[in-house]
Amino acid sequence: DKKALHLEATNTFTDVFGKERKAGEEWLVTLADAETHIPDVYEKVIGEVKITTLTTRQYCVVLDPIGRDGKPQMGKRELRKGEVSFFLRPGEKLESGIQNVHVLDSEEAILLRAREAFKDGENIRKPGDRWMIYGPDDYVPPVSVEIIEKRRAIPLDENEGIYVRDITTGRVRMITGRAYMLGPNEVLWEKQLPQVVEELLAKQHTSRDRSEQPKGVEVRRDKTKVITFRTPHNSAVQIYDYKAKKARVVFGPELVMLGPDEQFTVLYLSGEIPKRPGVIRSLTLLLGPDFMTDVVVVETSDHARLSLKVSYNWHFEVDKEDTQKIFQVPDFVGDATKAIASRVRGAVAGHSFDAFHKASAELIKSAVFGLDPETGEPRNRLVFSSNNLVITNIDIQSVEPVDQKTRDALQKSVQLAIEITTKSQEAEARHEAERREQEAKGRLERQKINDEAEAEKARKSLLELQAQSATVEASGQATAEARARAAAAAIEGEAAVKQAQLQSEASKIKAEAELEETKSKQSAEVTHQKALNELEVTRAKELSRIEAKKFKDVVDSIGPNTIKTIAQAGPEMQAKLLQGLGLKGFLITDGNSPINLFNTAGGLVGGHGQTQQH
Repeated sequence: DKKALHLEATNTFTDVFGKERKAGEEWLVTLADAETHIPDVYEKVIGEVKITTLTTRQYCVVLDPIGRDGKPQMGKRELRKGEVSFFLRPGEKLESGIQNVHVLDSEEAILLRAREAFKDGENIRKPGDRWMIYGPDDYVPPVSVEIIEKRRAIPLDENEGIYVRDITTGRVRMITGRAYMLGPNEVLWEKQLPQVVEELLAKQHTSRDRSEQPKGVEVRRDKTKVITFRTPHNSAVQIYDYKAKKARVVFGPELVMLGPDEQFTVLYLSGEIPKRPGVIRSLTLLLGPDFMTDVVVVETSDHARLSLKVSYNWHFEVDKEDTQKIFQVPDFVGDATKAIASRVRGAVAGHSFDAFHKASAELIKSAVFGLDPETGEPRNRLVFSSNNLVITNIDIQSVEPVDQKTRDALQKSVQLAIEITTKSQEAEARHEAERREQEAKGRLERQKINDEAEAEKARKSLLELQAQSATVEASGQATAEARARAAAAAIEGEAAVKQAQLQSEASKIKAEAELEETKSKQSAEVTHQKALNELEVTRAKELSRIEAKKFKDVVDSIGPNTIKTIAQAGPEMQAKLLQGLGLKGFLITDGNSPINLFNTAGGLVGGHGQTQQH
């Protein structure tokens, strides 16, 4: 079941399966036809054909497929998808073999082109139409579709970009700072640069990535990527847009990204010593401050030719409103050095060699910078108004004659001048030494005189001290005795005062002790009396408590009913006694308290009247 037999008819006949075969016709005999097959006399075995098997993730395109009528369909293409197994019939062949299904992730897409007109869902595709299938998805192209290429989104950083060209309009644009997927009608565009610009860019790239670049490997620029250039600090780059016909200036440090229609302005500057044009090629214009050195050949009025090695300090003054001005002079180095050399030659030509040799620096500065009309002094700067270049200083490094004879004569004169100067310095040194020696002698004599005067002063002071010592010695004994008597009297007085103070302190201590004793006695008496009072109070409290307890015990022993009976028995007993005595009532008083007898009398009278009525 994995192979078939490929046969060819040599003559027209009918095979064992009952089919008529024409001479030259080719066919296959498979397991579906017979398990075994013996070729007929008119059958020629071409070979064995192996089975073609496709998995679920594979497909193929069969060219010139055999139709249902068994005849080949020349020029047609047939798509077959897995999972399937089949034999390629005679005349059939695979286009590009067995292919895998195109699997696309989210960042991939397939660019397609229509081979012929067909309906793609709701869209009607015409021959030559281009469109894209975006992932994530898997895709098997039909026979009417041609896969041009498989594309992937291009990730771009903020400082990266690509050039994209629209093939329908021809417009080229720059894409930066995002991941970008090319459209169906877009292709990557290669930007061409002049060879000198390519060399300068490669030089910057090599100098920047020298450590990462393998030796012997040439770094080639990807022409579809946006050209970037790092503008150094304190420099400027001019970029011209040929489409907009405008130029822009970028000042460093900055990253320049070149647009599709933009080109760098290449500077061809003079270099070497003496200056030669076109030696330096650069994309950046340094703004300074910096210096440049040149050699100028001049001729004096007495026809002495000299070679001057001069160095200039320079910088650019940038006008923010007109930044293009600094690029108006293509070779500012050559232009400035030629202009300064012309001024120097003109100034030197009006002076002799001797005059120029004595004041070469002042003469050249005056010629280059000019004189200030107010002060008459040389100015300190020279400004080129065409490009705002400023020369701030001139340093004359060397002056050498061009002619050998003049050089020898100058060397002799210089040696003679050196000898004269040396002798003059020796004479001055000798005179200075003699002057210093005389001054030292004078100072020594003055010092001697001063020392003698100081010695006389010291002798005078000694005599005065000796006289004073004798006087003191004579009066010393009397003074000592008087001082001793005075000291004894003072000691006696101090002792008496001390004794009186001690007696006073003793009296004070005795009085304080008596006072303290009295206080102690009184405090003890108060404490004793307080204790007695507390005992008396305690005794009284205890007696009252005992009496209260006794009364309570008595009351509790008698009982409330008995007390009530006793209370009620009093008035009744009194009434019975009064009745026995024949009295209605009685009143007992001590005669001190007043008694209101009006109501009492009224009661008695009332009572008497009532008795009579009864």
